[in-house]
Amino acid sequence: MANVTVPTLGESITEATVGEWLKKPGDTVAQDEPIASLETDKVSVEVPSPIAGVLTEQLVAEGDTVEVGAVIAKIGEAGDAPAPAPAATPDTAPQPATDASPAAEGVSDASDPVTLSPAVRRAVLEHGVDPSKITGTGKDGRITKDDVIAAAANKDASPTLKSAPTPAPSPAPAPAKPAAKVATTGERREERVKMSRMRQTIAKRLKDAQNTAALLTTFNDVDMTAVMEARAKYKDVFAKKHGIRLGFMSFFVKACALAAKDVPAVNARIEGDEIVYHDYLDVSVAVSAPKGLVVPVIRSADAMSFAEIELTIADFGKRAKEGTLSMEDMQGGTFTISNGGIFGSLLSTPIINPPQSAVLGMHRIEERPVAIDGQVVIRPMMYLALSYDHRLIDGREAVTFLVRVKEALEDPMRLLIDL
Repeated sequence: MANVTVPTLGESITEATVGEWLKKPGDTVAQDEPIASLETDKVSVEVPSPIAGVLTEQLVAEGDTVEVGAVIAKIGEAGDAPAPAPAATPDTAPQPATDASPAAEGVSDASDPVTLSPAVRRAVLEHGVDPSKITGTGKDGRITKDDVIAAAANKDASPTLKSAPTPAPSPAPAPAKPAAKVATTGERREERVKMSRMRQTIAKRLKDAQNTAALLTTFNDVDMTAVMEARAKYKDVFAKKHGIRLGFMSFFVKACALAAKDVPAVNARIEGDEIVYHDYLDVSVAVSAPKGLVVPVIRSADAMSFAEIELTIADFGKRAKEGTLSMEDMQGGTFTISNGGIFGSLLSTPIINPPQSAVLGMHRIEERPVAIDGQVVIRPMMYLALSYDHRLIDGREAVTFLVRVKEALEDPMRLLIDL
């Protein structure tokens, strides 16, 4: 018999929330095979089995808070009888099945081979799809929220859940899982879902930034013609040589690195009554993950090539989707770039990521009429937004930084000759 304990989660992190059990009592597990996922303030961490054997007992339920080093499960030898799974905590205890509950709707049942996380179960209910007909793209083939959305968009799922029959009662109770509290009144209903640890941390940090920093946002726009022509001209040979697509982010990272040399305050931070300047640029890149926005860091981005930047960002995106980003990936960062344009955003005022002092917001490219040399022409334009801490960065410096970024993007040759 071996104990499964909560691993070290990173500097200053002492506890986590049990997000999902990946194995249930009685399941056979291999050594180092993940049996549970934990949610910390920043990332999800998988807990591996210390030995090969059978999961005989779960000592905590999904939604419980556990400390580093705590025993959460036991692994025994083949043939050992499994113990019942622990009941969920009172605030997440499963509610009796009603017409609107996940169990009654056929979303998750003890006899159902499709195991869904709480976020995916909510997405299934919202979009009215049959999870058994969705091919999962997550780790070990698990269904993600994006899979559900894609299935709904492609209309590949079975008829909506309202017409789905109620499954027959299972002969044995399913392992206890946290369920959202749902109140129904006719066709109207409300759902209460406890905020994940990551979402609580995001909310707290963003509010702290507003309360502490003197936030201000300066805007400019950029003609993306030159960048788009460069991509179109070199994308095939670039992909063939480096094995990665040439995207917009590498242009923006290099442009920001160039601009930060002229305006070092944008890449600095306030520490007590001192200003800390950096002779390097560690760029935090906002990446969408199933459980919220995360910001892994591209280290020494100013010294990287276009291909190295694109490969790093692609790796971050893949691991964010799989939930395998580490604490080290998220720590540090001297400047942030957030690309809301991939979601269709035209304009926004991003919030800085403390202790950083500035964040650049990218937006969607939109063809607009502009005046060039006295003539009105149609050009692919993008709005840029720089939010910054006015305690450290003056308006003149913010405007200068944005102008340098604009100049580099409208004339990419500047990136090659460091102008």
